[in-house]
Amino acid sequence: MKRSYIILGSIVLLVLIGFFTYRSIYNQAVSTQEEVDKTWGDVQSAYQRRADLIPQLIETVKGAAKNEKDILTQVTNARAGIVNAKTPQDMEIAGKKINTAINLAFEAYPQIRSTENFQELQAQLEGSENRINKSRNDYNDAVKKYNTHIRGFFSSMFLNSETFQKKEAFKAAAGSEKAPEVKF
Repeated sequence: MKRSYIILGSIVLLVLIGFFTYRSIYNQAVSTQEEVDKTWGDVQSAYQRRADLIPQLIETVKGAAKNEKDILTQVTNARAGIVNAKTPQDMEIAGKKINTAINLAFEAYPQIRSTENFQELQAQLEGSENRINKSRNDYNDAVKKYNTHIRGFFSSMFLNSETFQKKEAFKAAAGSEKAPEVKF
């Protein structure tokens, strides 16, 4: 009688060990699969951020540069009017007579800020590309962890290969090894 209890207990113990092993392997596969999906979502989010942000920044920089160009053109034309005037009565800017003694003493060109705007745009471009690169790298790390888990010796015996298919790491588009051209 004792021998049958020992055999039965051993069988129950083996079944429990098998069940808990299967449960652990399955739960780990689900967890790593979800991590892969989440990190791919992060890549998509970084792409969307770039798609939303960069065109707006470019238009803002273009607008600021055009505005500065218009202001500098007006200042340059006004200054040319002062230089070409022969008498104080000839000095007129935008239809207004000017007093050269006062205006020449305080004449100054506006500060150019478009260079700063271009530098900020460059920083935002770099930041966006760095975020995307980090997201891609995190995705590839998650894929590696997932694929390693599902292809392990015990995992491959317990897991359904239809449910837990091998994932592909991020692959760059053809021609992306060439740097893109930025045109203004």
